[in-house]
Amino acid sequence: MAGEAVHFKGADGQLLAARLDAPEGLVKAYALFAHCFSCGKDVFAAARIAQGLTRHGIAVLRFDFTGIGASEGEFANTNFSSNLSDLVAAADFLRSEYAAPQLLVGHSLGGAAVLAAAARMPEVRAVATIAAPSDPHHVTGMFREHIDAIATHGVAHVQLAGRPFTIKRQFLEDVAEQRLEQKIRDLGRALLVLHSPSDDTVAVANAERIFQAARHPKSFVSLDDADHLLRRRHDAVYIADVVAAWASRYLDLGRPEP
Repeated sequence: MAGEAVHFKGADGQLLAARLDAPEGLVKAYALFAHCFSCGKDVFAAARIAQGLTRHGIAVLRFDFTGIGASEGEFANTNFSSNLSDLVAAADFLRSEYAAPQLLVGHSLGGAAVLAAAARMPEVRAVATIAAPSDPHHVTGMFREHIDAIATHGVAHVQLAGRPFTIKRQFLEDVAEQRLEQKIRDLGRALLVLHSPSDDTVAVANAERIFQAARHPKSFVSLDDADHLLRRRHDAVYIADVVAAWASRYLDLGRPEP
């Protein structure tokens, strides 16, 4: 597996840090990976899943959303809508420099983001979500004890995964306005929903709502006892293998017609 650090401009002009993981041989298709809320492109799950997909000939672009990791910008000024714009900018970068993404993969809130952004990427043929919430507003549960302060004072400093973040009222207002169910219903692409029934961060009922809202072709795969952040290597490897096998039915992998 070969990879390289790349950069591209996000929707608001900030330089976003990314990594393109590519197979050693022929690239059969390109995918775009959206990381979980406050995580970053180099979180274990993102790295392992991307690297796993390269073994199946799929190159994967993973990047830090604005204000996260090595990307420019202020996290406090971002929201779910700006994440969608960053995803579209990433797809535009792939399209101009390599080839447009045919596959979207999103983990946790990144899963909700790829569901919402797919309609703005005409070349996408398949979408896979991993431990995704059915409503972006779900993420506010991570800092529920600060919501009243944010509503009253307009801002609060919170700890997420042991790191400090600033959340503004505009973030709450933005996620409250999202209507993801309709976007799922109108997705128009093959959908794979992966979720653990023992996920104690995003309950499996979210996967059920996503699956019920979607039209066929759609598939569901249980991740059994995997934890939300997919800390075990074999869980991430399994997901990559399943996504690659499933997506092969829908992607243009350069196979000759029979």
